[in-house]
Amino acid sequence: MVTPAQRTMSIAPDRSEAPWPGYEYVRGWGVFGLPFDTGHLLALRVFPQNPFAPYATVWHRDPTGRWSLYVDGPRLDTACPRYYGDTFDHVAHVRITLTWIGPWTLRITLDEPGLEWTVVASQTAMLRLCNAIGAAAPLWTWRPRLLISAREALARGLGMGRLRLATEMPSGHHGILMPERMFYVDRSHAVLDGVDFGRATRLTTNPELGGVPLPARGVMVVGQGMWQIADRAEYERTRAETAISY
Repeated sequence: MVTPAQRTMSIAPDRSEAPWPGYEYVRGWGVFGLPFDTGHLLALRVFPQNPFAPYATVWHRDPTGRWSLYVDGPRLDTACPRYYGDTFDHVAHVRITLTWIGPWTLRITLDEPGLEWTVVASQTAMLRLCNAIGAAAPLWTWRPRLLISAREALARGLGMGRLRLATEMPSGHHGILMPERMFYVDRSHAVLDGVDFGRATRLTTNPELGGVPLPARGVMVVGQGMWQIADRAEYERTRAETAISY
């Protein structure tokens, strides 16, 4: 069995263009949502492949509903703010360190604010079957609405709630999130500036950011996403600018 550590570390940085003409994309992995019983929520995005430059981000929602985004990458406008716009209440550049301390255990740390976050991934027999099918599915199967709806229904059956894989982002980009492999995250420990987040939990309704639903339970995902290019001139200009520093 290939472990999450092996899957994620095999994704080499690359700034090529999307497989579909007229689209921009990201490819990588992350913890796409992890709620805690104290009301805190964390998420991780690691996208070594996209048209601009590799980046990683950590998202934090506190119990009051305030969202913070921490970006380790050269520019904010080529990371998550590109698609989520100004939906975050606080955005900052940080140093994010990712360390696999075992084949199924990941440690995430931030320098400022001080975050120590450990997640333990797992895979059931059902997830193993879904992952085998998802990894083998051709890219064209992400175009028909019927097949996307079937995947969303499968996500509900796996306890992730009502996700929308094809949706419009707060920025206006319309596109598709394409998970290929999924792993549950039911065990986690996180401390942010001395505050312990408690135990990972499963919510009855999906948390949302800018109208985009996140998983109702902790899940690590390997896959990609593609969005239609909203402004061709801006896209080409940003490609050229980021090529200089890549």
